[in-house]
Amino acid sequence: MLISPEEINKSLSSRGWQYSNKEILKSYKFDTYMEGIEFVQKIAILAERHNHHPDIHIGWCKIDVSITSHEMSGVTTKCVNLATGIDLL
Repeated sequence: MLISPEEINKSLSSRGWQYSNKEILKSYKFDTYMEGIEFVQKIAILAERHNHHPDIHIGWCKIDVSITSHEMSGVTTKCVNLATGIDLL
């Protein structure tokens, strides 16, 4: 089930996630490139466990994560749960 933008913002905006174009987005910064790569590996394990996979952009000491449900064309509870799990890594 899709979640309204208001509910998404209520759940995630205080954690630094932003809602835009039917997806939630967040950037994470690291001291070294390899710390970012290790973070991506942890995200991959979590995503497999949830069977829900974010789009990830790897930059220099910065990881951009975007999450949406391609099947539902928007943000679902599963997306919000994955975002919360990523924040706990």
